[in-house]
Amino acid sequence: MSTGTLEALAGAQPQAARALEWASDKPAISGDYERDAALHSVFWQRGLDHLATMPPKPKRSPQDQAVADHILALSRASRSNFLATHGTVLYAQLTAQLSAYRRVEDLAYGAAASIPGLVPTQATVAAEALLPQKDKDGHEIDQGILFNRFLGEQATGLHLCHAMLRPRPEAIEALERYKLGGLLDLGTAKVERRGKSSVVSLHNPRYLNAEDDTTVANVETAVDLALLDPDTSICVLRGAAIKGGKYDGQNVFCTGMNLTHLYYGKISYLWYLIRDLGFINKMFRGLAGDVEPGEVFGSTLEKPWVALVEKFAIGGGCQYLLATDYVLAASDAYMTLPARKEGIIPGVANLRLPRFVGDRTARQAVMYDRRIDCDSPEGLLVCDQIVPAGDMDAALQDVIDRLTSSGVVSAASNRRAFRIAHEPLDLFRSYMAVYAREQAMCHFSPALIRNLEHHWNAQQRAA
Repeated sequence: MSTGTLEALAGAQPQAARALEWASDKPAISGDYERDAALHSVFWQRGLDHLATMPPKPKRSPQDQAVADHILALSRASRSNFLATHGTVLYAQLTAQLSAYRRVEDLAYGAAASIPGLVPTQATVAAEALLPQKDKDGHEIDQGILFNRFLGEQATGLHLCHAMLRPRPEAIEALERYKLGGLLDLGTAKVERRGKSSVVSLHNPRYLNAEDDTTVANVETAVDLALLDPDTSICVLRGAAIKGGKYDGQNVFCTGMNLTHLYYGKISYLWYLIRDLGFINKMFRGLAGDVEPGEVFGSTLEKPWVALVEKFAIGGGCQYLLATDYVLAASDAYMTLPARKEGIIPGVANLRLPRFVGDRTARQAVMYDRRIDCDSPEGLLVCDQIVPAGDMDAALQDVIDRLTSSGVVSAASNRRAFRIAHEPLDLFRSYMAVYAREQAMCHFSPALIRNLEHHWNAQQRAA
């Protein structure tokens, strides 16, 4: 909404009059961090206080919603301008001058505490999490603006990528127990030592092993342990068997994001960053320690990954394959990236998929819902081996035997050499900076709700 439109409403709409008064006090950027942070914090909090006095989003009149949209848009533009000048200073403050590694979750809420009003607090995010996606004001978009700036600057972005490649505290705590028993069941994920391999199983059977806020931390912990285990040299990613329904007793790889949870507002924005900067990038790049994980001067703890595609690899499931070293697929399996029907960006697929199948086919998959059968010319550009569905276990053992029979000493070196040629860490950082902002906008777009209702019949599904 323009200021002129607000002025037209102000005579009959007290909320518009208050918004005009608030907007007129927008501070300018002086360049002094402490001064700008203090003045902008007051301005942003006044905007949030004004928004809090308005009816909840479902009960707003069109005029109310227009005022709310103006407050949100002006606040976001102001936050973006502030971060353009002071984002690196804020990041340095939150990380003790880049000497401490903090995950995106810690940075988001650390920033909220450091400069009130810049990004939502945990309490604000928790309150909105109780609402269906369509009824949210999208305060988490401000987190996207924050991480666009943090990742967009090379020094802070590489530091954040490094932080997210470090093992989770939960994995470090469980490592000695896992070394002894060779098994850890985390509920929505499991990791098990089987001979020379660490097998990570995805387990969300009600939703055909879909991804959501209940899975992401557990899968990352399992991936960490698979990589940390000193007694294995190969990692395997597989979907667990389903109990009940159409696929009873059968292994299913992954159906991607839990769209039912997305529709009902149960997927947080930070989920996207935790997932793609976390366990998927760890599969691709390995685990970082105290040394910078750049491919030129640094190194990571890594192992080759084998993925088993059974039934389908949809959305996020297909994205996993692009981070692995060997894909074993059942002859009846297929891959899709239905991002258009969902209204989101399919993780890092836009960066990686063209390397496998070419730009045209990648665009068709992402933007025009093209299905790729694993046992097809295009599918064989992603999948290394196709076997009958009933022969997957024997084929997996043969792959593991072949990959380990002559030793895997050079595997990490060759993986690093491929990455520096095709996706160095700085390229990934730049991609993720854009992804952080654009995915935030997609996540709260009205188009996402329309897509889910039209293509998924989400409003008819139980949360």
